[in-house]
Amino acid sequence: MTPDSIVERLVLCGTAPDYEIALLAKEAGLQRLTGALVDEVLFRCEQPVNTTPVDIALEVTHEQELRRTVLRMAAGEPIRVLDAGDPTAVVRRRFRFSLTDLVRRLYGPLQQPHSRDFTDVFLPERPADLTELPQILQATHQAGGTLLSGCTSDAPGLGALSVAYGSDKWASFHWYTQHYEHHFARYRDRPVRILEIGIGGYAGDLGGPSLKMWKRYFHRGLVFGLDLFDKSALNQPRLTALTGDQGDAAGLRELAERYGPFDIVIDDGSHENEHVRISFDALFPYVRPGGLYVIEDLQTAYWPRFGGTAGAETAPDTSVGLIKRLLDDLHHAEYEPKPDTPRTATQEQVIGVHTYHNIAFIEKGVNGESSIPAWMDDEAWKALGAITPEEGRELGASR
Repeated sequence: MTPDSIVERLVLCGTAPDYEIALLAKEAGLQRLTGALVDEVLFRCEQPVNTTPVDIALEVTHEQELRRTVLRMAAGEPIRVLDAGDPTAVVRRRFRFSLTDLVRRLYGPLQQPHSRDFTDVFLPERPADLTELPQILQATHQAGGTLLSGCTSDAPGLGALSVAYGSDKWASFHWYTQHYEHHFARYRDRPVRILEIGIGGYAGDLGGPSLKMWKRYFHRGLVFGLDLFDKSALNQPRLTALTGDQGDAAGLRELAERYGPFDIVIDDGSHENEHVRISFDALFPYVRPGGLYVIEDLQTAYWPRFGGTAGAETAPDTSVGLIKRLLDDLHHAEYEPKPDTPRTATQEQVIGVHTYHNIAFIEKGVNGESSIPAWMDDEAWKALGAITPEEGRELGASR
């Protein structure tokens, strides 16, 4: 089994019966599963605040087997995994979880109560210098809280995560996360697949802040990012950076065939109006029914240097023009006269268009609601006791 397939199976096991976790342990081995779980815990951990360095052991058990990972925590430093048998390790605290309980903590439903699902041994050995005991007690308490912050599926809101990871989707040029919170809430407990076009990064910076934000927010999500440049150095469990051109429709379809279908696609790429249209046409077919396609930075529809239209009304070939067309497609059943051509894919599949300042959310599903029957003429309306449109106009004119 590959590391990616192990992580994907772990995500699904978060809500699966216990025997599925036992089967995965048999196929992959407890050592490999523990490594994947520790990676996830470290990603979710808050930054250590203990100024005195502390070593904490995270132990995972399954049947008669136990795997221990010793973590060194200190304020201002990344948490380090110590080599087995490291002579400098002095374990001040031990947390022990069963494999099943830790999988459920990380990949189970949000806001589930977790208590008495682990054992905790605080200061298993007497410190050599008791004059240091006050500092050791405080640091061990703080480091234990840091570790447990990573052993949960709960996460701060997207605004806080955006600031924490350095994304510009909140409190910057944009105020998008409030809309993302509203539309993404129903997906948060699901094993979603997310593709974001545009990884970012300038002057040698790899970028990827929003990819990490999505990974933390969707605790069961698999996150993919697409960029013109190779950003594979960002790859980690549940996060994969892909290389490609959003203006290349064939390349986008090939990518989607391999990594899709997706529950959510976010276009935060070049913002060139032509690229926005190409990406939507290529990738919307690979959004799952019930999924969302998001287009950011609609302001470029009004900027000629991005292929937009100067003035108060955008042209059909802009991103806002695309949104206007989708609104028409959503209401295709109301067209008069009824078209004699087959319905387009977006007429059949767009079920909602939600637009805010510079961002739009397009819902995919079955647009099968019928309209008023075509045979409903004035005579039929009169039979229902209704006022015909012509009578309404005459009534209005007489007032």
